[in-house]
Amino acid sequence: MSRVSVPCHVKGTVALQVGDVRTSQGRPGVLVIDVTFPSVAPFELQEIMFKNYYTAFLSIRVRQHTSTLTPPKWVTCLRDYCLMPDPHSEEGAQEYISLFKHQMLCDMARVLELRLILRQPSPLWVSFTVEELQIYQQGPKSPSMTFPKWLSHPVPCEQPTPLIEGLPDPSRVSSEVQQMWALTEMIRASHTSTRIGRFDVDGCYDLNLLSYT
Repeated sequence: MSRVSVPCHVKGTVALQVGDVRTSQGRPGVLVIDVTFPSVAPFELQEIMFKNYYTAFLSIRVRQHTSTLTPPKWVTCLRDYCLMPDPHSEEGAQEYISLFKHQMLCDMARVLELRLILRQPSPLWVSFTVEELQIYQQGPKSPSMTFPKWLSHPVPCEQPTPLIEGLPDPSRVSSEVQQMWALTEMIRASHTSTRIGRFDVDGCYDLNLLSYT
């Protein structure tokens, strides 16, 4: 299935502080990133792609258009998706990630805005985020190909023409001709190719025979 990149605007991250903000022990453990689509009408999201940078868990909320009578609402479509198996180790810290609509908890149609909620509980990393964010929607469907009528409705196999009464069966005649040819080749191979002289006897000439000629 083809996909098309959706132009988007990624807003600056908003940090939610963990710990006492008045001491050096406080640090941001949660980041919120809003993604808007100012030049695109509500669309059906197919894929989200990004490069991780030390984010351990990811949740996504989507704001969807419902109807003209009710305001758009926020819905959680991904909850605590694990990006790093162990937040205290490097595994998965800088991997490229693709998330598809079938992995989401809700329908991804009529998308207006996304909110990414990043979480990193480990104190080992100074900063964390996601980079190279790309949003994709389904591309135009390929036009259906039309085939000529003779391809769509193949003619059934033709039946062999019935034999004319009184004529021999061609397959039988062909078989007999092949047998005769094989017999001729066997006779030719068995016939000696050495010419016997008229007066030659064991490589010598008999004088008595020569005198009568």
